[in-house]
Amino acid sequence: MYRFIKPVFFQLDPEKAHYFVTRRLNWFNDHFPFGKTILRSTFGVHIKGLEREVFGIKFTNPVGLAAGFDKNGEYIEALSNLGFGFIEVGTVTPLPQPGNDKPRMFRLVEDNAIINRMGFNNKGVDTLAERLRLLKAKDSKIVIGGNIGKNKNTPNEEAVNDYIKCFDRLFDVVDYFVVNVSSPNTPGLRSLQEKGPLKDILNALQDRNNINGVRRPILLKIAPDLTNEQLDDIVEIVQETKIAGVIATNTTIDRSGLYSAPAVTAEAGGLSGKPLTKKSTEVIRYLADKSGRSFPIIGVGGIHSPADAKEKLDAGASLIQLYTGFIYEGPGLVKRICKALL
Repeated sequence: MYRFIKPVFFQLDPEKAHYFVTRRLNWFNDHFPFGKTILRSTFGVHIKGLEREVFGIKFTNPVGLAAGFDKNGEYIEALSNLGFGFIEVGTVTPLPQPGNDKPRMFRLVEDNAIINRMGFNNKGVDTLAERLRLLKAKDSKIVIGGNIGKNKNTPNEEAVNDYIKCFDRLFDVVDYFVVNVSSPNTPGLRSLQEKGPLKDILNALQDRNNINGVRRPILLKIAPDLTNEQLDDIVEIVQETKIAGVIATNTTIDRSGLYSAPAVTAEAGGLSGKPLTKKSTEVIRYLADKSGRSFPIIGVGGIHSPADAKEKLDAGASLIQLYTGFIYEGPGLVKRICKALL
């Protein structure tokens, strides 16, 4: 059915289409008679044998939704009824911010890709924390990750304070954390991937983790554009700071090998979708081999089919996440992947 309605959605501006679809999904889930039941029976994954435990958390299946799709935690219940084994919300910042000027999202249909320069637009960590508190009180079974970042106007020298604020505020309402220092859409953010500032942020969060009694897994989300030497540093940093693992990868600034019109491919921002498939898999494989698979990796980037998902897992990923593939292939992709993995 999705292949018939996708052309209609693709006539809309990408950002407008996103909100049009997600709000109607929420309405269908919450208000349509038997809406939840219909979603679960049509798209939900009810397959035994897919469960796995990673960094101390039990997942019903290994297919999650990547951060960026539900920045403010507004659609978690409806999205979980589409079969996802876990939902990652954010990226969230301490203070609300509007993000970059519109238009800031562009489809590259010939490449099955998207360029975005959203810029961490979100309603702030207080709004997200309250929404997640209400959700957890109603249904604590959904595994939720909190992807945290810094406000655009916060200098890099003070970035650690923003990450600590988000960490403390979300600690009681998420199951794991993701430190996002790899988005290309916040000026200077990727420089926080350098060894010194990155260790400062991760060690500060681990210090906070150690005083709470109950620890939360902390993962690091990295860019696909790092050199092997930088990836070697990432392995060393993960092992030294004892964080739980890595998410590989974020969007890329590389534009090589694209088929779409130059007017679109020249847009600033991070590229996601099929052009990222091979690049992200290579990063996963390198990290897994270099580390001796000593820490879990969540694989994300260009997963548009069950074969893409298997490739990520074979390369060394413990879990996978969808975003652009979910948009291009439709909600049935989650179940198709799960069936193939079984």
